[in-house]
Amino acid sequence: MRAMILAAGRGERLRPLTDRCPKPLIEVGGKPLITRHIENLAAAGVTALVINLGWLGDRIRGHLGSGEALGVDIAYSQEPPGALETAGGIVQALPLLGAEPFLVVSADVLSDYRYRRLVNRRPPGLAHLVMVDNPPHHPAGDFALRRDRLVRNGERRLTYSGIGVFRPEMFDDLEPGRRALRPVLDRAIEDGRLSGEHYPGLWMDIGTPERLASARTHEWNEQ
Repeated sequence: MRAMILAAGRGERLRPLTDRCPKPLIEVGGKPLITRHIENLAAAGVTALVINLGWLGDRIRGHLGSGEALGVDIAYSQEPPGALETAGGIVQALPLLGAEPFLVVSADVLSDYRYRRLVNRRPPGLAHLVMVDNPPHHPAGDFALRRDRLVRNGERRLTYSGIGVFRPEMFDDLEPGRRALRPVLDRAIEDGRLSGEHYPGLWMDIGTPERLASARTHEWNEQ
């Protein structure tokens, strides 16, 4: 199974830190965020990676190189200025991801979720998302779970973690260009083709200086 790490974002809310350092290279516990993801993916047996690049992407490429030092093989998908958002970035990277389901991880989240739970998973529909409890900055959540199916609304809404497995055909009919992921997920939910699971463990979105400071107070164990 291949994995794509989403690393093209500008990190506006973390400025001025991200004016000189791309968000995926920000360190938590002495390691860049993206290095933690790569090590955890490799530990789960996922060694063929695609990383999309945007703001200061040359620094990410220079830091990681081919991935050999981390035991992985990295292919890069360079995006135009301003980046392509999540779905647009995936569409551009499809030729590098192949014909089989692939794992997607947002570089700016941290969790003790074990990626090996998703390795070689074939979603019954178009995608399988890992959902987490709603953080204070997103109290309304995104979707609800009905057994293992994601629906728009339900007794308890949860937040998409930025971790999931996607089938390439979910993006096959999308034109290249800047495109958000949420409308693509909404369409899959309407068609009843989105599954999910609730992960109650540790998860953090490193999106603001306050959340970064909070993440740095935790001890992040290797997977």
